[in-house]
Amino acid sequence: MSRVFNFSAGPAMVPEAVLKQAQEEMLDWQGSGMSVMEMSHRGKEFMSIAEQAEADIRSIMEIPNNYKVLFLQGGASSQFAMVPMNLLKDKNTADYINTGAWSKKAIAEAKRYCEVNIAATTEADNFMRTPAASELSLNSDAAYVHYTPNETIGGVEFPYVPETGDVPLVADMSSTILSRPIDVSKFGVIYAGAQKNIGPAGLAVVIVREDLIGHAGNNVPAMFNYKTHMDNDSMYNTPPTYTWYLAGLVFQWIKNNGGINKIAEVNKRKADKLYAAIDDSSFYANPVEKESRSWMNVPFTLANADLDGVFLAEAKELGLTTLKGHRSVGGMRASIYNAMPEAGVDALIEFMVQFEKRYG
Repeated sequence: MSRVFNFSAGPAMVPEAVLKQAQEEMLDWQGSGMSVMEMSHRGKEFMSIAEQAEADIRSIMEIPNNYKVLFLQGGASSQFAMVPMNLLKDKNTADYINTGAWSKKAIAEAKRYCEVNIAATTEADNFMRTPAASELSLNSDAAYVHYTPNETIGGVEFPYVPETGDVPLVADMSSTILSRPIDVSKFGVIYAGAQKNIGPAGLAVVIVREDLIGHAGNNVPAMFNYKTHMDNDSMYNTPPTYTWYLAGLVFQWIKNNGGINKIAEVNKRKADKLYAAIDDSSFYANPVEKESRSWMNVPFTLANADLDGVFLAEAKELGLTTLKGHRSVGGMRASIYNAMPEAGVDALIEFMVQFEKRYG
């Protein structure tokens, strides 16, 4: 059986080397006689896996010592609630930047807990761009500022990190984490669902500055309190052990492939060549403002939407799968996360060129 190039927005491709290692260790992890999914999360075997995974992500991202790394359940969507639960303290307002579907979900959840100030929105532009820094109307008394650096559905990405002064900056990095270097010290909280650049679904990585932990109210359930998880090394309850293990293998894969700088170099090259193929064609179009284009999620439309089904069917025959755009956007979307090899992007471009010759 040959593997396909899976352009899904998530769950997405996992590096083949990681899958092969997991396959080799499935029945017996390093002579333990157990699969990782059978291990006690408090046993020495899994504890070593967890500790190594944290050490590796800290090394890759150069996470400062005054930040905690939590491995949690509930995906990024649980963080929509956990952020206000933990960061509001004695304040009742937070700033949110609205750039698309995931921003809107975070905003809707935050409104359950506080007054939300929309610091900027590009809804009038159909979320086809990010707001310029000069457009941000930030409240210096806000508990925090929340934004989504990359909107997976619309393929819109911030080309800058907002400056928020003393107000903590919170980022939903589900679709950009580990894709390039970032300065973690600019953020109060970074959170990300695993199923794009970290590994399989079922895990969320949350990076929290220590001074922001321990302020949840007494009405916040233990499982939604960052301090609970900090105090228990993310093992207050049974964590998603196998997903955590696979995430650790992905972290090792990044290190073995030149680290995050090399990963970023490849990611930029993949995105640049795909956008160039779209821009050089009169048959394909990308609706996003060029300065706001995503490295990870590339939406594009065909000149004749009636050909969408034909495009998808022919692409699938060639092993180019899951290219259908989100229903709210239409057209196509190629998600080209870390695990998508450059050969997959090259194959997609070649297919697009040949398809245009036949139908353009």
